[in-house]
Order: sequence, then C-alpha cells, then structure tokens
Amino acid sequence: MNSLLYLIALILIIGWVFGFFVYSIGGLIHILLVLAIISVLLRLIGGRSV
Repeated sequence: MNSLLYLIALILIIGWVFGFFVYSIGGLIHILLVLAIISVLLRLIGGRSV
C-alpha cells in the first residue's frame, strides 16, 4: 500500500508538471499538485512499516 501511495503521488506530480508546461488549464493543474502533496504527507505522517 505504501508503494501504491508513492506511485499515485508520482503520477500526479508528473501530470502537474506536464500540464503546467504544455497546457494552460488553470485550476485543474494546481489541484493535481495539491493531491500529490497530500498523498506524500499522508505517507510521511502515517509512515508505518509493513
């Protein structure tokens, strides 16, 4: 589950960077960034070893 959270965060960050430099969609790109940061923070806060 932990690696899945990192994978989701990585995909969201890549999507944000791609969208930021290629498209100008506006708020949607920043929502992706916020979701990626929240995913990473949840992983760091609840960092239990599996």
